[in-house]
Amino acid sequence: MYTLRGVLLPGETTVSLHVDDRGYLVDEPVAGSEVLVDGGWIVPGLVDAHCHVGLGPAGPVDLEEADAQARVDREIIRAGRHLARPKRYIPGLAVETDEVELLPDLVAEQAAAGDGWVKLVGDWIDRGAGDLAPLWPDDVLRAAIDAAHAAGARVTAHVFGTDALPGLIDAGIDCIEHGTGLTDDLIARMAERGTALVPTLINVETFPGIADSAAKYPVYADHMRALHAGAHDVVRRATEAGVPVYAGTDAGGGIAHGRIADEIRALAAAGHPAPLGAASWAARSWLGRPAPHPGVLADLVVYRSDPRTDLAVLDHPALILLRGRLVAA
Repeated sequence: MYTLRGVLLPGETTVSLHVDDRGYLVDEPVAGSEVLVDGGWIVPGLVDAHCHVGLGPAGPVDLEEADAQARVDREIIRAGRHLARPKRYIPGLAVETDEVELLPDLVAEQAAAGDGWVKLVGDWIDRGAGDLAPLWPDDVLRAAIDAAHAAGARVTAHVFGTDALPGLIDAGIDCIEHGTGLTDDLIARMAERGTALVPTLINVETFPGIADSAAKYPVYADHMRALHAGAHDVVRRATEAGVPVYAGTDAGGGIAHGRIADEIRALAAAGHPAPLGAASWAARSWLGRPAPHPGVLADLVVYRSDPRTDLAVLDHPALILLRGRLVAA
């Protein structure tokens, strides 16, 4: 049982929050409550909107390592397995099919297996073409996304380049991951539809290394370098156009889990007007997680100074409550 006093962001006034013995926020102080903090900045629990529990630098990891990754990320909203075509994604990770007409059925299966999200691989290197290329025909994408929505799930897609984006956006996809190939026209279409973008900027920093390792595919290598060079500008143009942009690290593989503060700072450097909100209150609302109020579990991070004015503060939380339980201080 706890009491916390501080400025609850994104508001500007000091509040008192009370947590009962079940971990829920309540209206009034509970007898015997411990005052955890009296003055500080209280932030709704941070969100990493794109991470891969179960994936390491060499591919899928064992259960012990997956458990350790999950503990870093804590509460998880889980998509089903990625959907891709053979040899068009990380080996061993996705459900693969070369019968593209089966995609709507596979999407329905993964909608049932996840927590309200389905993940498509929208583009990947086509070694025959020597560059990024779409995986799915537009008509199949429309049927697949319709199938997910009918099952009550939303759909996101990994997309680096440009060519796969029109079909995905026009099919009604809910989110684009990475999105480094977005043009002004496509950004406008996303803004009109309310399609979200999770740009994973700290992952995009790996693009030059990917290009260096792909010397046998010079067109692809040059393409990846160009996408890297324009990534921050994409985020700036997207936020200016009104596209909802959220923070995600792409942790797993080459990115360590627990780096959401780095992604927030990268969004700020790219011109996002509210980078902390993109990883907290705005992202939580997008994902259906409630704002702090009586009757919900207390998922809160407290800082000793305002993290909006100094994003370095994000590396030093005073305390963290997860479902009303103190997990770090």
